[in-house]
Amino acid sequence: MANPYDAFLLVSFGGPEKNEDVIPFLENVLRGKNVPRERMLEVAEHYYHFGGASPINGQCRELLSALTEEFASHGLNLPIYWGNRNWDPMLADTVRQMRDDGVKRAVAVATSAFGSYSGCRQYREDIEKARAAAGPDAAGNEPPVIDKLPPFWNHPAFVETVTDRVREALAKLPGAEVVYTAHSIPVSMAQSSPYEQQLRGVCSLVNGVLGLPAPVLVFQSRSGPPSQPWLEPDIVDYVRACDAKKLIVVPVGFLSDHMEVLYDLDTEAAEAASERGIEFLRAGTAGTHPRFVAGIRELVQAAQEGAVGLCAVDCCKPAVRPGGPPGR
Repeated sequence: MANPYDAFLLVSFGGPEKNEDVIPFLENVLRGKNVPRERMLEVAEHYYHFGGASPINGQCRELLSALTEEFASHGLNLPIYWGNRNWDPMLADTVRQMRDDGVKRAVAVATSAFGSYSGCRQYREDIEKARAAAGPDAAGNEPPVIDKLPPFWNHPAFVETVTDRVREALAKLPGAEVVYTAHSIPVSMAQSSPYEQQLRGVCSLVNGVLGLPAPVLVFQSRSGPPSQPWLEPDIVDYVRACDAKKLIVVPVGFLSDHMEVLYDLDTEAAEAASERGIEFLRAGTAGTHPRFVAGIRELVQAAQEGAVGLCAVDCCKPAVRPGGPPGR
């Protein structure tokens, strides 16, 4: 069916924008998760270090502005909406607005390029919870059907964007070792999703284009208890042990410069490099790179034409805890 969608929805993680937002935001993020409160308060200090503001909401606004121009310049006449998992604008409120605006079917993109429970399937679950929370209006109008597009880790536009960001960094710090980093997740979650495989895949594609050696992938920002295995090695541990004189860190697992990038890389990893006398440069994220913005538009157009599939029903299953039900 041609042109099945009458709106576009950007779904993101959300972030606080002032000190008073930080604890309620983190409580939203960690609800139902086995993370000690002491760890939550430790993470809160990362936000307070930057005035309580994560850049993620601002970066979403910049992306939405760029998409509005991109859609208009290519005749893609879809209203654009934005809803977050953990902070304003909350997804359920956005879905209510879409219902009230008469939207019947929307195509959604999440700000996560890789498949994992938290980066893919949970967003689909969030969308359905938001639809249920919105419910019908007084006249019986139902919330729109919302189709989330699958992770786009190998879409040419994303690969080209990452390649360009690495190329830009190498121009500033020639001859540096290039290391890729992504948010760590529990090993049990990684085993039930293509997350690590997809990360290694895009890193290999980029290094192949740039003529670099086999890529090095490390992880960051783990939040679980010490007893739970998460993907390793950690970026700071890597910096403290590597032999590099010059180091470029590429946050391939992040689409924008949110708190894990500002604190874990620009602060902690940079400090570890400085302590060892290593020249350190953090490459840019996709952000509003023109090729990345065009790639989202291309994905939406392909969905309108029926040329892109949706996530499989059983994709990125939650990990199964030993002796217990699936969990996060």
